[in-house]
Formats: sequence, structure tokens, C-alpha cells
Amino acid sequence: MTVLWGVSFDATPLSGVVVEFAKTARHFHDRGYEVHLDLGYDIKADKGRFFVPYRDEARLLPPWIRLSRLPGLDTVAGYDAALVTEVLQEVVEKGESRLLPRVARVADALCERVLSLWESLGVTRVLVENGTLPENIMVTRALQQAIVAYGARHRLGRYVLWRDHDLMWQSEPGSGKYGSPPYPHVPPLLDSVHVRYLALHERARALTRAWAPHVRDIDVLPNAFPHRAATAGPHNATFRADHAIPDDARLIARTTRIIPQKRIDRDIHLVARLARTMDVRLFVAGDTEEDPREYRRLTALAAALGVTDRIVFGGWLAPDPDAAGTPAGGGPSVRDLLAHADLVSFLTSYDYDSYGNPIGEAIAAKVPYITSAYELYPTVYGDKGFRAPVLHDDLPTPAFANEVAQLLNDDDLRSATVEHNHRLGARSFGRSTAAGLLDRLVLTPMGTRTRMSVVLPVYNEAAQLTAVLESLYDQRDGDGRLDPELYEIVVVDNNSTDDTVALAERFAAGHPDLPLHIVREPEQGVSCARRTGMRFAADRSAGRPAGDERFYLVSADADCRVDPRWLATLLKAMDDSGADIGVCDYFYRAEHFADRPRLWDAISRTLRCRQVAFSLFGGFPDGKGFAVERRAHDRAGGIEIFYQVENGRFVNHLSDDWDFGIKVSALGGSRVYVPASRVEINPRRVDHALEEVIEGKAYGSHGTIVMRDIRPAADGRRTARVRDLTEDEARRAWEFSIKDFTPKNLLLPVLLDPDLLSTAPVRDFFGAPLADALRRRVEEIVHEMRILDFTPIHRYKTPSFRLYFEFADQLFERLRAAVGDDIGGPPPLPPCLADVPRERFREFVAYYCEDRESGDAHDYFGNGGVF
Repeated sequence: MTVLWGVSFDATPLSGVVVEFAKTARHFHDRGYEVHLDLGYDIKADKGRFFVPYRDEARLLPPWIRLSRLPGLDTVAGYDAALVTEVLQEVVEKGESRLLPRVARVADALCERVLSLWESLGVTRVLVENGTLPENIMVTRALQQAIVAYGARHRLGRYVLWRDHDLMWQSEPGSGKYGSPPYPHVPPLLDSVHVRYLALHERARALTRAWAPHVRDIDVLPNAFPHRAATAGPHNATFRADHAIPDDARLIARTTRIIPQKRIDRDIHLVARLARTMDVRLFVAGDTEEDPREYRRLTALAAALGVTDRIVFGGWLAPDPDAAGTPAGGGPSVRDLLAHADLVSFLTSYDYDSYGNPIGEAIAAKVPYITSAYELYPTVYGDKGFRAPVLHDDLPTPAFANEVAQLLNDDDLRSATVEHNHRLGARSFGRSTAAGLLDRLVLTPMGTRTRMSVVLPVYNEAAQLTAVLESLYDQRDGDGRLDPELYEIVVVDNNSTDDTVALAERFAAGHPDLPLHIVREPEQGVSCARRTGMRFAADRSAGRPAGDERFYLVSADADCRVDPRWLATLLKAMDDSGADIGVCDYFYRAEHFADRPRLWDAISRTLRCRQVAFSLFGGFPDGKGFAVERRAHDRAGGIEIFYQVENGRFVNHLSDDWDFGIKVSALGGSRVYVPASRVEINPRRVDHALEEVIEGKAYGSHGTIVMRDIRPAADGRRTARVRDLTEDEARRAWEFSIKDFTPKNLLLPVLLDPDLLSTAPVRDFFGAPLADALRRRVEEIVHEMRILDFTPIHRYKTPSFRLYFEFADQLFERLRAAVGDDIGGPPPLPPCLADVPRERFREFVAYYCEDRESGDAHDYFGNGGVF
């Protein structure tokens, strides 16, 4: 059994830290972990809960979280809230040493109890929340000692995730509560092979590294939220009525602890201003008993301002971190409040809050928010472009109140604001962001001899997957099997609805000698899946013990087949050449087209041309099979996803693999063509899009490169019509194929690197006169178009199209000489160019190739590829 035990230094039954623990722990729970949590009552002294027994706290949390506090702390001699307070004031703040021997003795005793609990539970993972904040350095030291001892005893790797929501420089630094920078009396972070530290954002990571330069492993794990709108339904329909809030009143929600630092007085002043012109209510969700003095102060303020009847102190609401629809304990949840709220408020004090969870939750739930200009607001939200009224004064001004009133009353403004924030939030801190990092962190560390990660995107591939995985498992090297310690498989599930994932899990269980990881990518599209898999593999490989040895990320496709020596040949070629990208040889089996000679003729001619071009220039990667050296992948920023509009919706651009190769090449990366590393293309790629192949629309039209979905349905059935081409169709299919091939494979390489035209093999292919003419013309076009960088998508298309038209006859002459006479001559020109005077041909070619409004040039060239 796998067990996660967590501890919160917050010492409250419910807080942003506890909610984030639940969200993080959910990822472990979904993988079969038993989850335990200590709320930290016996850690922090100022919350009044030291040694207070748990009662009904569990109802605020998901039922799968068990509350398991450290046992027997009340039996540790001298350990109580008074000692914790004294140590904080004397040791941490002032640096007094007289208490240090006592601190050490207590820490040793606490460590014994930590180890006893972990052993009894069979703990395999630990999550420490806010342990760096030195509220109780005795527990911090005890945890550090226990981590080292338990990790060594059970031979565990980095089994501890130590996450800080607050740090000395983020939590009331002006009070001097933790001393002064650089906080010399705070326990230093433990630099251990068992601990990985997690910061909330890049600023926190940078400050932590500056404070603790000895610590190497600090990752950024932002607080994450399920991005779906909070909606009213049968389960929360009476929420307003239950709290005497009129249906037509504007409702402002504030989910917070009721303490002075949260500045709820600002909300009450705001309501008093807004109440002059509208019916508005404020719902404060928080524990009114945590700080009775503050609660009395706030109710007195509301009475003084005449808004007592407009303020609802609703008590704790269940956080509902799982978004399961039914809150823990059956009571109302935060999402129920958000479903009825018109606005979320976060008018907190300047230097108290670090992340602003209510803001993130509002963004995710599609509710507009307002905020104070607290210290970290720009870092977490403001600098990312989120839209909201921001309070810069101590109390709400008339101008600020007017801005809030406009947001409450203008439905169009509200709708535009929440849609903008929701889209931006899903990209910035959606649940998949945390899931991706945690997937990487919880997996077994990469083996010391692993050299390759094979990334395999899948979507409803149940009919194909087992055979593909078997072919990867049975890879050969020489006379025997390729050593399985040299590679691993990363299956990226892209929302499959069939048995794809189950089959992958079954295969992994049945083949334990070959590591197989399953990663999920929720955004639909093979480009997104390939990017996620590559990032996952790159992150894992960066921390492997043999870090200086070249490591390769290998792309594969679930609907294609690889030769038995595919990986071994690719690995040797990459090692021998030192290339950054290795390009495989792609082929169709002739027997699949035995009854379709015309179609096979068009395909085979394209393949012969490709072999010549790839041998000359190294080719460009195709997702069906290529390798990239991990550091080259990271320098290029990984796979980049581009979007285009199709039928009024944004869709993934399909050329992620091609454009990734361009980026790597533009950064000085070299390519090697490995003809013995062979990938067989599934004929369904042609069969399912045969009509589009003939029309030159297999990859979209009018500049939008979106290929028709050729993947099987969930039941594995395929309905493609298998037939041969007529003579006219075969001619058209060949013409589109060669028009796509020539600019991309013969001209693009010399656009990216004109010096290639001076190398012997390339000059031999083109012939000296054409090579020199091409070089001059490339320089002229680049200067004329002011091209500084070819890497942005489509930047290379216009110049390569222009070179094609200007040199088509000579290019095809050289292709015939190298490939065969059956290549023939160039296809007919577009009608608009056929009648252009020869002396103005180049001029009108430029107009035609720049015609982005109609996409005619893209359509002429088949818009991205055929065979």
C-alpha cells in the first residue's frame, strides 16, 4: 500500500493551505494512495488549539482524507504552547541561545513520535505545508531529522515534497516576528536526497534560492483550481434564501479567516458606499470564533455604518476541492456561494497574503473579482493580464466604489471580464499544470543507464496500441534484444474514451523490465499531447544521475509501425554524429497498395524524392518518428502549439513537429538522416483522406493546416473507402505531393542555411550554376522581405514559395537527374501567373505568395503535405 502523510503548519481546521493540501493530495489519491493529514494544532501557538482534540473537522474535508495527528505530543516533557511562543520570541526573533539545548531535546523527542507514526501507517510519501515558516522550529527540526532517518531506513528517494505558501519575506515581514533578513536564526532548509522543495511562483523560488543557495531542487507548483463555472442547481438553489439574501440583490463573496490581517473592514466600508445606489450584500465565509475581538469590531463597524442587515457572517463553508457536486458533510460549499455571487472580494492587507486563493478560485469559477494591491498580486495575477478593479488606498474611495458598481451593473462588462480571466487562468494555473508537475515528481526516478524516452501520443488506439507497444518492447540490437534499461516509454493519453489507458496499464504490469509511464493531456490535439510527453521526459531526464551523457527524446505514433532496429539505429546515429535531431526514414509497404497501382506510383515517387532530399539536408522531423537531444529540445523551448481559426473556432496547428525542427535548426542545431531507422506509415493516413489528397486539402485549405481526423472511433471501426485513383486523380495527387515536397525539402534547408549551397554534395545535386543563382536569390529575398528569423510559423513559406516559382524548371531538371525521368516537369502554374509578362514574373510571384487574405498560394501547394 502507498501512503501519503501531510502536515500543515497553519493550525486551523480550514485555510488556503489546507485546501491546497487537499487538491495536491487528490493527485496521489487518484493513484491509489491512502491520504492522512495532521492539521498542526500542536505546532502553532497563536491559534489557541494546542492539544485541542479533533471533533468535526473531518466534515470540512473530502472523505478520503484521514486526520492523523502526531501522537503523544502532550507527553513530551515541557512541550506546550508557552514553550513554542518563548522559542519564537527569544530564539527566532532575537537569537538568544539559552533555550537551544531544550529545543534540541524536544526536537529529538518529537522526531521519535514522527517516526513512530510513519512506521505505523507505512508512509511512502510526505507533504509538508509551510514548514519553512519558523512558527515552531522544534517541529521543523524533528521533521528534518525524521526525513533523513526514515528515508535511509526504507531506501526512499525524494519522497518528501516540502511546499511553502508563506515565507519570512512574505508573511508580515515588517513585524520582525521572524527576525531580520537574512533570518540567521531560522532553521536552514535541509539539503537532502529525500526532499524536493516547491515554491508557489518564480519570485518565491528566486528568493528561496537566494536565502538557501545550498538547495538545488526547488520546483514551482502554483496553486491550482478546477476551471469550470460555478453554477446554481438543485443542490444549492436555496442558498440565498437560507441566508436571507434577496434574489435581486448584488452579492459580494468573501471567503477568509476573520482576523485583522484580512481587512474585512474594507469590504464593510465598500458595501456602505455601494448601498447608497443599489441593493448589495456581503457574505463572509469564515470562522467567527477564531478571533472574537475582531469579529466584534467588524459587527460594530457594520452597525456604525448602517449596513448590519447587509452583512452575512455565514461561518465556515466546505471548500469542496474535488468539485464533486456534493460538499463534504452535506452543508453548503464555497462553490455554492460562488454560484450565487456576483463578485468575489479579496481586499486583504499589503504584506500578509502570498497567493490569493480566493482570486484564483473566482477566476476558475467564472466570477469577477476585486482585490487590494497586496504585495504579491502583480507576481501572481496582475502581471499576467487578469482584469479586475484594484484598491490602492487604505479604504475604498468613491472612484474605486464606482468601478466596482460598474462591474456589478454592466452585464456585458462582467461577461467579457470573466471570459478573459477564465481563459487566461486555465493556461496560467489550471489543474493540469499541477498534475503535470506532480506526475513527474511522484514517478520512480529515471534509471542511471536510460538514454531515450519514447513519447507516444494516443487517442482511442485500443485496436492498435498493444501491437505498437509490443514492437517497442521487442526492439533489437545486433543479434539480441535492445537493452530495456536504455529506454522508456511515455504514453500520453489525449482523452481516450475506449480501453487505451487500460491496455497501456496492463502492458506495463506485464512487462516490468521496460519502464512505461502514462501521462494525461486534457487539451485535445496530437500536438498538445506530443508537447506534454516531451516536457515530461525532458524534466525527468534532466535530473537523472548520468546527467552529462546525451539523452534523446524520441517521437513515435500509435498508428505507425517501427522496424525492430529502429531505436538502436537511431541511438547510434545520434551518438556518432553528435546531431541535435535524428530524422527517420518513413515508408509505406507496397503490398498495401497492390491493387492500386496509380496511387502507389504517386506515393513511391514522393518517397524516392524524399530519400534524396533527406540524404542531402538531413530532413525535418515528423511526429511519426524522430529524435531530439534533450538540451536542444530545452533550448528551443520544446514543442510549441500554434492555433488557427477553423469554422469560427481555434484549433491546433498540425505542423508542430516541422516547426520544432526549424526552431532547433535556427538555433544552430544539426540534423542527421538515419535511413536504417525505419517507420512504416499506416495506410489509413491516405485511405481516410483520399478525396482530400486528390483535391490538395488533406491538411486543410486557405492557409489553415487542419487535417481531417483519421483516427479510429472508440469501437476501432474504420469506414474509409479503399480504391485506386483514376488517371486524372493520380496526376492531381502527384502534383500536389511534389508541390508540397519541393519548397519544404529542397528550398527551405538552403533558406535556413545558405552556406549549404557551398558544400560539395549540395552543389553536385543542384549543379554549380543553379546553386550560385539560388544563393544570390536567397540573399536578395531575405533582404527584400527584411527577414531576421525564420522560426515563427509560416515565416519561411512565402520565400520558399517564391523560390519554387522562379526556379521550378531547373529544380525539376535536377530532380529528374537524381531520382528518375518519371518525376517529370513542374505542375502547371496557377492561372493568375500563367498570363503574367515574363519581365514582371518575379513581381507578381511575390504578390501571389504574400496573398494571405485568400490563401491561394497555400491551396496551390497542397497546404502542408500529402504523402
